[in-house]
Amino acid sequence: MNNQSTISLDKLKSSKKKIVKSKRELKHTSIILKGFILPIFIVVLWEFTGILGLISDTLLPRPSVIFTTFIDLALTGELIGHFQISLLRAIGGFLLGGTLGLLVGLAVGFSQNIEQTVDPTLQMFRTIPTLAVIPLFILWFGFGEVSKILLIAKGAFFPLYVNTFLGIRGVDSKLFAVAKVLEFNRWKQITLLILPAALPNILLGLRLSLGVAWLALVAAELMGSSQGVGYLIMDARQFSNTSVVFVGIIIFAVFGKLSDSIVRVFERRLLKWQDNFQG
Repeated sequence: MNNQSTISLDKLKSSKKKIVKSKRELKHTSIILKGFILPIFIVVLWEFTGILGLISDTLLPRPSVIFTTFIDLALTGELIGHFQISLLRAIGGFLLGGTLGLLVGLAVGFSQNIEQTVDPTLQMFRTIPTLAVIPLFILWFGFGEVSKILLIAKGAFFPLYVNTFLGIRGVDSKLFAVAKVLEFNRWKQITLLILPAALPNILLGLRLSLGVAWLALVAAELMGSSQGVGYLIMDARQFSNTSVVFVGIIIFAVFGKLSDSIVRVFERRLLKWQDNFQG
């Protein structure tokens, strides 16, 4: 009898878990669908205004025309070739700038001496607009891949640096009292206390850094480039091929959002231990 009661209780708990999981998935699907409402409305309105002739196809081609152009470029292989070049540039620049930003942010966050020595100079460089350094990069490194990757790295460096630094300095001092009670040594304080507490800021910096890397990629590909999605956009602009310009812009938007969503997935997994994390 007791065994039967225990089995029934387990089944009840399992059913409750399935119901909670189903409700959570339904809520998540509902949130995703809500996000599509406005874009679909804009696309439908855009298409109909174009069909009615209210907007010139030269200035603002209809979504159906842009889609046809996308298919044509994809079938010829031209779009894939340009995109591969752009993707490699974005990854290279982000890895270089993001890695340096994380390491320098950790060093400055853990040491006041390094902060006092390095941070004022970095803050000065941070305020220099990316477009302002393009002529200098061309003079120093020419029009090759080095100047483009360094320009993307410059953009990707600062979001990760600033957020890593702020995350480490923003650790609640009460946690150190707990660490003292638990007799944590310095290494355990860093790995079990400071870095996990700073992780939300570090992941936020990672998302911002990825976004800036895509923005900087466009500026980098304007520097005498002969390949890449940025070049495709500039070339199409010269020939007033607006639909190709839109294809390039949409590619940047889609893959920028995709890279951000990938980081959000890691964020949900790494921060689910936090009580106040809403994911």
